[in-house]
Amino acid sequence: MAVSTFAIGTGEFTLMGVLPDLARALGVSVPQAGHVISAYALGVVVGAPLIATIGARMDRRRLLLVLMAVFVAGNLASALSPGYGALFCMRFVTGLPHGAFYGVAALVMAAMADPVRRGRAVGSVFVGLTVAHVVGVPLTTWGGQVLGWRAMYGVIALMGLLGLVLIARNVPDMAAGPASSPLRELGVLRRPQVWFTLATGAIGFGGMFCVGTYMTEVLLTVTHAPGPVVPLAQSLWGMGMVAGNIAGSRLVDVSPARAIVVTLAGSTLMSCLFALCAGAMVPVLLVISLMGGVIALLPALQTRLMDVTPDAQVLAATLNHSAVNIANAFGAWLGGAVIAAGYGAQSVGWAGAALSGAGLVVFSVGLLAQHMGGRRVPA
Repeated sequence: MAVSTFAIGTGEFTLMGVLPDLARALGVSVPQAGHVISAYALGVVVGAPLIATIGARMDRRRLLLVLMAVFVAGNLASALSPGYGALFCMRFVTGLPHGAFYGVAALVMAAMADPVRRGRAVGSVFVGLTVAHVVGVPLTTWGGQVLGWRAMYGVIALMGLLGLVLIARNVPDMAAGPASSPLRELGVLRRPQVWFTLATGAIGFGGMFCVGTYMTEVLLTVTHAPGPVVPLAQSLWGMGMVAGNIAGSRLVDVSPARAIVVTLAGSTLMSCLFALCAGAMVPVLLVISLMGGVIALLPALQTRLMDVTPDAQVLAATLNHSAVNIANAFGAWLGGAVIAAGYGAQSVGWAGAALSGAGLVVFSVGLLAQHMGGRRVPA
């Protein structure tokens, strides 16, 4: 599972580092080339609920194999795309299995694990995503700059193929529940706690993306760091993600709700410190490494959604990744808006703190509504 999410995480973020090269190769502007990234994110948002609903009755192992096969084929087709239009379409198709794979993989790992280690089992799915930020994205970005963006997608396809082979070899057959059906999965959308949890991710996670999107801009224009510091900061961010995923998964085993509250409170604090420390290199690098730990919110939200939908988990689990991509888009937009308004690049820290704090408020209201309704989520 981790090998597969390593490939998916690398494929999602690596284009950012070679965007100018891609634009020149295809004869388009850099902003137009950036729409290729948006196409992938749109595929994630659309594909997660669609595939989860259609595949509700499929054997979980078979569904994972189909999703990875689509990912591999999409990256191969991206590498062979003759022009901008074809690449745009292929990135949309490649994004379709993204959210569904993460959601189904988390369910499979949770079902295979001892209940007291469920959080760590779910967190293990995201190990590949965090390591991708430390190793996969920098290496494929360097390879793309040297060998071209087509070679980059070819390598990512090979990574995905390795993940597919390992799933086929190691993941046992796991039938869907006897009562599973598309209508039953869609029924979870009537539950308020599902929407409270998804809204928490869509808003609260935006704080991390708001800061992360403009981290390089802050380092170069506010901190006045030399160019080589930027890759160092990216690596520190990635290492923070690895540590946050491990620590957060252990906290999830104690209480998913507590893990969400602690992570969002930490994200709010770190975003404020980012704005305050932006002018000093060592303090801001320390904050950046801690900010990466906000990724702990991902397994916490994933597990929370499993708890509030014990009888129809696939759609809710996959929608978590649609929410994260909404957070990505909204966080990046808000950060750009405050910079464009003239508040300075470091102001993305204050905007990120506002989003993380708002996510914490939404989740707290959800817990209050659950308490007032007299319903307890199963332990």
